[in-house]
Amino acid sequence: MHTLIFKSLDLNTQLLALKPRLVDAHKGDFGHVLVIGGEYGMGGAVRLAGEAALRTGAGLVSIATRPEHAIAIMGNCPELMCHGIRTAKELNPLLMRANVVVIGPGLGSQDWGEKLFKSALQSELPLVVDADALKHLASADIKRSNWILTPHPGEAALLLGQNVSDIQADRERAVTALREQYQGVIVLKGAGTLILGEKAYRCYDGNPGMATAGMGDVLSGIIAGLIAQKLALEDAANLGVSVHAVAGDTAALKGERGLKASDLFEPIHQCLNP
Repeated sequence: MHTLIFKSLDLNTQLLALKPRLVDAHKGDFGHVLVIGGEYGMGGAVRLAGEAALRTGAGLVSIATRPEHAIAIMGNCPELMCHGIRTAKELNPLLMRANVVVIGPGLGSQDWGEKLFKSALQSELPLVVDADALKHLASADIKRSNWILTPHPGEAALLLGQNVSDIQADRERAVTALREQYQGVIVLKGAGTLILGEKAYRCYDGNPGMATAGMGDVLSGIIAGLIAQKLALEDAANLGVSVHAVAGDTAALKGERGLKASDLFEPIHQCLNP
């Protein structure tokens, strides 16, 4: 196996993948993201991913979550179209209308989440697989070219059957092993996030204030919002990671300690409209 050269991500370079919008554009031109997740007690995760997709420029964003969460999410972000889902069968009409799916934020490890995960896998849509969906994936033997996996070191360890210390000791080796095992594009999160598709990149932006709940949900929403706007998966992963990190650095100008995932929403908007 040859040694990979990880190039440094640069936001301005990655922004070249986005094309100017036509004056007669409408929301349908910018895609429809479906976010699936939000088990009991974790409805905030899908809200964060959904709003991040909106701030990134997706034309439409739907949320499939527990019925108990749907009204609360719409009350906080009325632009999100929220659907209470009790069974995997109820997910099918939403999958038919979407262009890209985020599966995993707050999905949980119970039967409800597992069935929604399997239903999403049956679609041919591009997937951004995060959080609890990665735990379900760890017990499956699946390769797929049109997905992006976004594990943190603990999830990467679970996917590879290793310890977190093994992942952190050689992150380049870990991201390579993940891509060999699962194909697609791999985003190994953490300090110096690594992105591996046909090419390899490392992100040097970001800060310790981003080590807080919900940041990964925001990243998955950003990436999906870019795929919805017709970016190739690898371009979406590279630009998404870069925007997420730079937005985090912008938000942290007020201080790293106490930074919230939702603090990134306005900086995301700024990063994508320089």
